[in-house]
Amino acid sequence: MKKILVIDDADFILESTSTLLMFEGYEVHTASDGEAGVTAACQLKPDLILCDISMPKLDGYGVLKQIRSNPETSLTPFIFLTAFTERANMRAGMDGGADDYLMKPFTRDELLKAIDAQWQKHKLIEKQVQEKVEEVSRNVTYALPHEFRTVLNEVMNSAKLLINGAELVTPEDIRETGEDIIKSANRLLKITENFLMYIRIQSIATNPEQKRQLRNSYTEEPASCLNDIAELIAHRHDRRKDLLIVGNPELFSIEVSTEIFHKIIEEIIDNAFRFSQPNNPVTITSKINEEYYCIEIEDKGIGMSETQISSIAALAQFERKIIEQQGIGFGLVIAKKLVELHDGQFSIESQLNNGTKVSIKLPLKK
Repeated sequence: MKKILVIDDADFILESTSTLLMFEGYEVHTASDGEAGVTAACQLKPDLILCDISMPKLDGYGVLKQIRSNPETSLTPFIFLTAFTERANMRAGMDGGADDYLMKPFTRDELLKAIDAQWQKHKLIEKQVQEKVEEVSRNVTYALPHEFRTVLNEVMNSAKLLINGAELVTPEDIRETGEDIIKSANRLLKITENFLMYIRIQSIATNPEQKRQLRNSYTEEPASCLNDIAELIAHRHDRRKDLLIVGNPELFSIEVSTEIFHKIIEEIIDNAFRFSQPNNPVTITSKINEEYYCIEIEDKGIGMSETQISSIAALAQFERKIIEQQGIGFGLVIAKKLVELHDGQFSIESQLNNGTKVSIKLPLKK
């Protein structure tokens, strides 16, 4: 049984509306002022709220603001009940997050149609979210075994080399083969982590509470963190002399967790080194303005086509053909989505055989 909360300071509205809805099979709760309505909403977690605008203690706009700011009620369908004289102010209510409004006095049919419209709307949203989750699940199920098989074959081939040539293998051969196995294992770990991160991103993008929690974290001294990550990745690729870091902003913080900031920067810088040759610079430039920490990472590598850039912009990287390439850009897809989840900005400038420049802007901690 769906639960509806009616908030109004007029007793006759509460009585008539609640009686009508109970006859229609709804569980109905009432509150006679805004403060009581907010309390009831937090306790009851109704499926829909009908709320008057002009009320004592807290008006309808105040109720709406508190309802939308509470993660447990932020998505609850909210319909204003408004008198004709309040009609001019309804745009403010809709802009504040109201789903609809009903003019008083309203008929039974008008009320039921407005409520049914909200059920249909949220049913459609749930369907779209479910379809997106299923799509990602199918694509992951399809692509992940191929990725695992490719890397595991490399590990098995290295192991077979040791077994089949056991009598002829030198200590140097063992060392080199061991290094190959470690590299393959690290690739396998990276593939797994990126797939899991992508699924996590999809979940956060459709969950307001997770998104709110994500934005509550921050990184102190990100410039220092950026330098450390860049040095580590350059060392990993044995290209320390190719790394050039420009700019050293003063102490500040950004509204991105250290974990997420590390992931964003790691993916972009690693992509720059992987798709450029030794003895070609990877340049990292950073600065701050009034709102953002601005970072540019530029390489002189193989570059990207317009199609590849568009596929990243469209988050279309789960096509098997692209994944089988081990992804020019799969890491960039993850970085782009993480930046945008934090209300940042992400852009790519690139031409084939002429390098790539990735620019990101992350919000400063206020």
